[in-house]
Amino acid sequence: MAKTCWLEREKRKQKTVNKYAKLRAELKANNDYVGITLLPRDASPTRLQNRCRVSGRRRAYIRRFQMSRLTFREMANAGLIPGVTKSSW
Repeated sequence: MAKTCWLEREKRKQKTVNKYAKLRAELKANNDYVGITLLPRDASPTRLQNRCRVSGRRRAYIRRFQMSRLTFREMANAGLIPGVTKSSW
């Protein structure tokens, strides 16, 4: 399970993204990319997607399943992910 402090940090990042979402949309519509770079780093929604929800691991992240490769392998072998089977040849 992911550490509580990591989950809380992700919640804080989500609040920051929501806070600046309207401003980011306006700047993007005006093609003001310099203005976007002046916003806080955590204002970008892409910063939220790179952490496994189960283990909290950042590296080896599989976007399609939104989990790390280690968690994916464990869950796939246990049959917890629909449509995923272990290959054998």
